[in-house]
Amino acid sequence: MYALSTCWNSHRHTDGRAMLREIRELGFEFAELSHGIRISLLPGIMDAVDAGEIRICSVHNFCPLPLGVNQAAPNVFKFTTSDRWERDNAVKHTLKSIETAARLGARAVVLHMGRVTMRDYTDRLLEMVGAGEVRSPRFEKLLAEALEKRESRKEKYIERADELLKQFVEAAAKQGLRLGVENREAIEEIPFEGDLPFWLRSQPADTVGYWHDTGHAQIKENLGLILHRFHLENLTDRLIGLHIHDVTPPGRDHREPGTGNVDFRALAPFVKPEHVKVFEFSPSLSAEEVLRGSQHVKSLWGDE
Repeated sequence: MYALSTCWNSHRHTDGRAMLREIRELGFEFAELSHGIRISLLPGIMDAVDAGEIRICSVHNFCPLPLGVNQAAPNVFKFTTSDRWERDNAVKHTLKSIETAARLGARAVVLHMGRVTMRDYTDRLLEMVGAGEVRSPRFEKLLAEALEKRESRKEKYIERADELLKQFVEAAAKQGLRLGVENREAIEEIPFEGDLPFWLRSQPADTVGYWHDTGHAQIKENLGLILHRFHLENLTDRLIGLHIHDVTPPGRDHREPGTGNVDFRALAPFVKPEHVKVFEFSPSLSAEEVLRGSQHVKSLWGDE
């Protein structure tokens, strides 16, 4: 199953049905509702789905957006926060995403799990990679500092995220939905690359699985933290779905597949017809680039 995420076109539509029609006219039978869906788009979305014009495969938290938020904001409420108001809103709006997914017949809800509160190292490290300083003593020192800091601080943040996840597992299971925990590109965001296989084993496999973002994984490889192919291979047994996009080195993602440094051919053995495969493209891509990039991936992964 291949789909196109509404992150590509939701910003330019005021009617949800027209937004989904644009995706359907490109040849996609499925769409993912991304984290830029304003409440005003929902009536048209429901009309399109109820009329059988298109199907929704997955919903990305938070969907719909909270009132007063008018642009994509997947991290507006963090699961890892100690702030009670923000935490309550994270619960409220994630449950709303689950409700929306169930109403529209989706298979899964994609989640960001939060982050450790610490200095933002990722952007600086990517700048150094872009300047050719990867593996320089200065780069290695800064990377080691970042990893040491997040390791020393992570426990309470992971506990907070796990506490909320338990509530979402119960709600999703009642609706027959799966929760896809997405890998993230930032060093500061959880779950961390080395922890993911072990952490997933502590979650109920029938409800919680892995959502692989090709761009985020490639950025982690560009930083020297993982080998993209082996990372996916190690998590294939829990894989639910994928966000598919390319990366212009060192860290410009959501680009057309085939134009960056993601090796889609190397990932092919681990992608199966039963996985939800969502093209998650920048709004800056043209319709022609969307079609060319999706065809590039299908030529390597198959049409199913």
